[in-house]
Amino acid sequence: MPLPKISEARELTDEKLAEEIVAVKRQLFQLRLQKATRQLDKPHQFKHARHRLAQLLTVEGERKRAASQQSQEQK
Repeated sequence: MPLPKISEARELTDEKLAEEIVAVKRQLFQLRLQKATRQLDKPHQFKHARHRLAQLLTVEGERKRAASQQSQEQK
């Protein structure tokens, strides 16, 4: 299974992006719980979830920086 592309994250709306971040954080919690109880079958899912979360947080940060630059230019 290939890693998700950041272009997919950039296509999301702000609301959908926030929802996706919460969903991936929840998934990471579940994976940690499965690991702690030795029920984790696919350990590579950690890598995919962390990669996806990093992409989503990067896009969120880019949007926040762009919004702050626009507000500074308008002053």
